[in-house]
Amino acid sequence: MPAPSTTARLEPGLTSAFAALCLGAVAMGISPIFVRFASSSIGGAPADVGPFASAFWRVSLCLPLLYAWMRIEEKRAPAGTVTVRFSRASILGGIVFAGDLFFWHLAILKTTVANATFFATMAPLFVVLTVWLVLRQRVSRGTFMGLGLCLLGGAALIGQSLQADPARIVGDLYGVATAFFFGMYFLAASRARKTAGAARVTFEAGLITSAILLVVAFLFDTRVIPQTAQGIAALLAMSYVSHAGGQGLLAIALGRLPAVFSSLVIFLEAIAAALFGWAILGEPLTLVQSVGGALILFGIWIARPKADAPAG
Repeated sequence: MPAPSTTARLEPGLTSAFAALCLGAVAMGISPIFVRFASSSIGGAPADVGPFASAFWRVSLCLPLLYAWMRIEEKRAPAGTVTVRFSRASILGGIVFAGDLFFWHLAILKTTVANATFFATMAPLFVVLTVWLVLRQRVSRGTFMGLGLCLLGGAALIGQSLQADPARIVGDLYGVATAFFFGMYFLAASRARKTAGAARVTFEAGLITSAILLVVAFLFDTRVIPQTAQGIAALLAMSYVSHAGGQGLLAIALGRLPAVFSSLVIFLEAIAAALFGWAILGEPLTLVQSVGGALILFGIWIARPKADAPAG
């Protein structure tokens, strides 16, 4: 699959694409909270749904909304616009996103919210290495510097959670697997946006992801249908906020911004998750973690697309 260009210019519309990317990262950053409420045991009662069922509902519940958005988007498209339906990149995006959610929802239940999010947001490392070593495209020095600062900041964000705790190692490894699949989703979605709108890419990938996760849920989960009002509310919120909002905004941004830079901005998801974990779940937030958040912001600024240079 040919890779998207790693260059971008500061042109009209770039600022709005960056804003969409930031909002998408925040929307995805709150998803661990919804997963905890939907999939974890509460007050000693059995979990409302299993982790794979939770992932399935996250994608499938908002498909009608995504379909309506797709129809509106394509109806308003300029005359003569050519759209490729279910391109190979779109299909691949749906497959790897299923892998992303498969491991992501396991990671959230096996480690802390901050841990799961940090390892999952290592996706930029896989994006940069794939573009640089596998696809043989140039990656700028600023991108490498920004990536290093973001990784350092992410490590500071989870602080003491990085201790070698045997109870969390499995969950951390699930997070690393999540990062790999999410990185591949970035490249696939960015490629798919060359021949289709953001709504179609999000809808088609979601349709394929839903089909895969439905099979997985019935094979491995004992609870697939939500049993409580709280579970249903959490799944609806996760679907419409974190998937339709988060992935939809990401697809919009990938139509204007390079995948490599966009993947770095998703480190904002780690900041958002740490803040939500502190505000809602009572997880501690220290000065070191605050410095980590600042490093992430600085790293993104260093790697930003330049007016006369590759954004890599």
